[in-house]
Amino acid sequence: MPGMWWVVGVVVLAAIFSAYLGWTAQRVERVHARAQSAERALDAHLLRRAAAAAVVAEQTESVELYAAARLALDAESDERESAENDLTRQLQRIELDPADPAARTLIASSRRVVLARQVHTDLVRDALTARRRKLVRVLRLPGRYPRPAYFDIVEPVMPELPPAPAPGMPPESPLPAQAVEAAS
Repeated sequence: MPGMWWVVGVVVLAAIFSAYLGWTAQRVERVHARAQSAERALDAHLLRRAAAAAVVAEQTESVELYAAARLALDAESDERESAENDLTRQLQRIELDPADPAARTLIASSRRVVLARQVHTDLVRDALTARRRKLVRVLRLPGRYPRPAYFDIVEPVMPELPPAPAPGMPPESPLPAQAVEAAS
């Protein structure tokens, strides 16, 4: 009978260890999948920003901005960071009018790039942390996923957008309230 408890103990420990391995493998897979998804989302936001910058460049007839936007749109993956940094530098040199719909689109897409890059950076950090665990390295759990990499770009500084009017509300008058009352 005493030998039976050893067998039960070993089976319980083996079950706990295998459950832990399964949980760890799922965690590693999930964090890598999220990092890849964040990379695709960041890429989509970068493409939208470059397209919006090209539209603004055409409206303002800025050759440098248009060239930087085209380079960012056409850049290969190994040239992408420098192309996006060039585009950001060109965007910081121009004056955007927040009342212009194309400029509003560019400002909004630039803000989304900043958020998407922050999310991507956080998920890459989590994936790299998961890969550094000794058990994960020994068992080669992230084997089918490529090592995620940070995407280092300069964050654009864009002007503040005025608040949009609520749906169904007329836009605010540019005149002061006293001038509107006096005109009535």
